[in-house]
Amino acid sequence: MSGVGGVGAVGGGAMGIDRVMQLRSQILERNAALTRANQVPAGVPAAESKPASFAATLEDALKSVNQSQQQAGDLSAAYERGETVDIAKVMLARQQASVGFEATLQVRNKLLSAYKDIMSMPV
Repeated sequence: MSGVGGVGAVGGGAMGIDRVMQLRSQILERNAALTRANQVPAGVPAAESKPASFAATLEDALKSVNQSQQQAGDLSAAYERGETVDIAKVMLARQQASVGFEATLQVRNKLLSAYKDIMSMPV
């Protein structure tokens, strides 16, 4: 009975949950490392602290996603040509580009949903 619709049917029970929790902790560790790497050193003066516009922030995010997709494509092409490129590096770049694209797609969907909700509000 535990195999049909129970916890054991999804992800292998406790082993699946342990694996998910392990992956979550790895993601959090990498996120913390990236945050530390992106922080401005203490001796470097910060840029002007004016608030960025929504359009500028969205444009920067789209440029970043586009750049990661181009980099993944370049690495894939180099690997296919037989150049000495580490396959792990190629796969990591492709996965980062894929995650960036999926996140962008989700943001677009949320923006469209919010726009539709606003337009359907009575005046």
